[in-house]
Amino acid sequence: MKMFSSVTFNKIMFIGLLIVFLIASSGCTSKSTLAEETKGAVPAESTGIASKDKLAESAGITITDGFGRSVTIPENTEKVVCSGAGCLRYLVYLQAQDYVVGVDSIEKTKNKIEGRSYVLANPQLKDYPLIGEARGKDDPEKIIEINPQVIFKTSMIGQSSAPTAAEADTLQSKTGIPVVSLPYGSLSNEKEEAEMYSSLRIMGEVVGKQERAEEVIAYIGATMQDLENRTADIPESERKTAYVGGVSIAGAHGIISTEPAYPPFLWVNAKNAAAGSGTDHADIAKEALVNWDPEYIFIDIGTLQLGNEGAIGELKNDSSLTGLSAVKNRKVYGVIPYNFYSTNYESVLANAYYVGKVLYPDRFKDIDPETKANEIYTFFLGKPVFSDLNGQYNNTGFKQIPL
Repeated sequence: MKMFSSVTFNKIMFIGLLIVFLIASSGCTSKSTLAEETKGAVPAESTGIASKDKLAESAGITITDGFGRSVTIPENTEKVVCSGAGCLRYLVYLQAQDYVVGVDSIEKTKNKIEGRSYVLANPQLKDYPLIGEARGKDDPEKIIEINPQVIFKTSMIGQSSAPTAAEADTLQSKTGIPVVSLPYGSLSNEKEEAEMYSSLRIMGEVVGKQERAEEVIAYIGATMQDLENRTADIPESERKTAYVGGVSIAGAHGIISTEPAYPPFLWVNAKNAAAGSGTDHADIAKEALVNWDPEYIFIDIGTLQLGNEGAIGELKNDSSLTGLSAVKNRKVYGVIPYNFYSTNYESVLANAYYVGKVLYPDRFKDIDPETKANEIYTFFLGKPVFSDLNGQYNNTGFKQIPL
């Protein structure tokens, strides 16, 4: 009986161990099979199980930039840098200056005379980290250190798309940061106006300021239309002839520096004495100015940076110019410079109201030019900076210039 019990016990133990072994083997096989079956399956994060924060970080949208490049950007962009002349100005127009995390060298330079009204309205911009030199000469390493989510890069006015698009591709490759390239555009003709509006819209899309972009575009259009409406019915024979000299372009210039398609003249239907000298900036011969002998002369007061009063000094002291009708009749007036690191469009529009007031006072009798200028600056920049800007130029803007 004892022997039977011992054998029986041993058998029971053997069977028990065998069962345990089989169960363990079965469990391993099941896990292995499960791993094989789920290999390559969609992670839980991608099925909506991940936290909202992680999803937001990984989300992105693809846009087409101003030169036809497809660029994938974060869905919520709040850290950007701007490369190229005028690029940061557009961001300020869109009320997105708080998204800036770095600036180029011209923004950090403390100029004795500052003609960029967006800087006067936002002096804090000078304190941001450096991303490279002015006019799009970027330093990829500095940009990587700052780590923006998006880089905006604008072309020069009238520049073809190829160079800027190529530079954008190169910068994106070197930094690993999305680069959205844009034409700066202008208000000089319909093509460049469309480019300007498109760039504002694309930039607005990137930083979530689409509504503001439409407000800016509508404001510009309504302002130009108001100027046109005030003077459109003036007969050709009664339209005033005027010349603008000392026009700033990559720095200060003298009396021969002009714009044959000066927008304020176009918008108030004045006759530009220099019309026919091209469509962009032109340096004309003094003899031509004498022959034209315009009734009115406007001086871009950026000319004061030349010293000796620039174009104003020439009108005072150059014997070939002192006989001009505008000089003798004291019809010489100062306008705010607007070419400073590309075009300051708020100053262009403000100048147009002053020009209109001088040439056609009855059509602009409801306009105080300085008040209107501050309205325009406040809309674009958030602050009425006319006095600050004019003070940079000895308060000679929007005044008759004594000769």
